[in-house]
Amino acid sequence: MKITAPISTPAEVEPLVRAGARELYCGVVPPEWIRRFNTSGVNRRVFGNLSGYADLERVVDNAHALDAEVFLVLNAQQYGEQHLDALTEIAARFRSIGGNAAIVADISLIASLAANVPELAIHVSSVATCRNVESARFFAQLGARRIILPRDVTVAEISAIATELPELDIEAFVLNDGCVFEEGACHTVHLPMNKGGPICIDNYQFEYRAANGEAPAERALRRLEKNDQDYKRWLWYRFGNGFSVAPNGYPWGPCGLCAMPAMHAAGVHSVKIAGREGASERKVKSVELVHEVLRRIEDGEPESKVRECAVGLRDAPSHCASGYMCYYPEKRSRPEIAAHARPG
Repeated sequence: MKITAPISTPAEVEPLVRAGARELYCGVVPPEWIRRFNTSGVNRRVFGNLSGYADLERVVDNAHALDAEVFLVLNAQQYGEQHLDALTEIAARFRSIGGNAAIVADISLIASLAANVPELAIHVSSVATCRNVESARFFAQLGARRIILPRDVTVAEISAIATELPELDIEAFVLNDGCVFEEGACHTVHLPMNKGGPICIDNYQFEYRAANGEAPAERALRRLEKNDQDYKRWLWYRFGNGFSVAPNGYPWGPCGLCAMPAMHAAGVHSVKIAGREGASERKVKSVELVHEVLRRIEDGEPESKVRECAVGLRDAPSHCASGYMCYYPEKRSRPEIAAHARPG
């Protein structure tokens, strides 16, 4: 099982690979795209992109020298017809410098790349929301070699797809950047670097009224207010615990570390760390965190011990005990969490 990590500058390649990543993904916004379309929207990030082809070539060269692969993100849910030729040209140029795969969601672009740049592997973005065997089979028939599963799949669903379609590589999220929406209808913006990560734009304030237009009963109002407080707490966890880190530098936030033994057993090819727009230090510490868990799995440690390690690495098990951070809550290490959890 490989670790797939995000980059936004060529300088990040070596430290991320040294930390344990074997696959890197990035976006690029060529200046000619901006001149032609008056937008930076080549992919679903305004921030965290490489500035042009020169940086992209450096990334590919540096990564290949370290035996790592590079994937280019072209993952908007839909593009206009006028964009397809330009995107295909970007993908062809990426392949010409040695790029390994394009991460794509738009079916029209998948078809264009399969027809015009067949030597470039196609990875179906999580934004395409492929979450079952038949959907994965459909994308495979279009030419996809990998499916990046959305964050809301279960470990059982991951295992079913990997088992039924062994010819496809399966990639699943393992750390950072939660999503409060269904991914194909994501309505978040992503801030750069130390500010960085997704900021949910549905954080509205509510004023409640009963069906007859009057104020709700006091008991109902208390329950509604408690629900709002719980939702805000969930948002805080979902967006990196306020973009905080543990004292040892490991990042807090959405996490699937406890599910890694089951994903490894199911034949998952790669686990994905999110956050192209994040700070370099956060990316490196994220890879180190995932790599430590993966190392224990590959060393043959029992699943219970691996999960105990995963909970203990950041030394604040109360965050894990909350349940709010789990990508795969069915694999939460409840006995270990109970043994380690602290008040508060």
